[in-house]
Amino acid sequence: MGICGYFVAPWKCLVVIGVRLLFLVPAGVPARSGDSFSKDNITVRQGDSAVLKCTVDSKVSRVAWLNRTTILYAGADKWSLDPRVVRMDNTPVTEYSIKIQNVNVHDEGPYVCSILTSNKPKSSKVHLIVQGHKFVTEGEYVDMTAITKEQSGSYECISSNDISAPDVKTVKVTVNYAPFILKAGSTGTPVGQKGVLQCEASAVPGADFEWYKEDRRLLNGLNGIKIENQGKQSMLMFLNVSEEDYGNYTCVAMNTMGITNASIILYGPGTMMHDVNRAALSTHCSFCLLLTVFLLFLLKF
Repeated sequence: MGICGYFVAPWKCLVVIGVRLLFLVPAGVPARSGDSFSKDNITVRQGDSAVLKCTVDSKVSRVAWLNRTTILYAGADKWSLDPRVVRMDNTPVTEYSIKIQNVNVHDEGPYVCSILTSNKPKSSKVHLIVQGHKFVTEGEYVDMTAITKEQSGSYECISSNDISAPDVKTVKVTVNYAPFILKAGSTGTPVGQKGVLQCEASAVPGADFEWYKEDRRLLNGLNGIKIENQGKQSMLMFLNVSEEDYGNYTCVAMNTMGITNASIILYGPGTMMHDVNRAALSTHCSFCLLLTVFLLFLLKF
């Protein structure tokens, strides 16, 4: 079928052939009428308009603007489908100019004004340079190996150039980790008084808490017991302490990353306790309790 299709006007076919032949003319330096080729650079900021000018005279029979191998305008006819590309009509008769509105980095590159005269063809080449704001791309990153929970937080990426103010992007890094007990303890509580056992755990995602006495899970609201969870802290409260309430309790903290526990002793006033604080922070419990909690953990997550 050749260069032109069946539905292309004959004169447009001639323009295409003539324009493609003009591409074979070698590049030169900036010049005016009479030279075979002129070359220039235009620099604009991203978002502005770029005006591409071409000098013509009365001897011109055909003229067109091209971007690489795409015809933008041929004479007064627009070939480009891009609405941002328009021809400037209110210009001197010796000027054939087009405007590209709201330019972006994809518009950068060579543009050619191809002119056909009765004597010989000539071309004017313009290289459009678009200076844009710098943004973070997929190729710009920070590789954090063996990351720890201490490295979680907000990070700022700042890019700048001589064209515009620095561009700042904030990235929040969240490091998930299994719970660990921060604090666990109690005070001596007389029979008949209100007693409280406290357990605090750090975890991301936040920990869920469960309380056990030996291998029996304690439920909120049963047998005079109340459980309150507030953020990182869980409290096991006895509304009216009895002799049977004294003993060892286990606070279990768990999330999707793992599970941990601490033993806390509820004791009466005057009880001889050896290193109560160390016992409270102990992470040992019976095999049966660990097995029970682990099975519940698997069913939960």
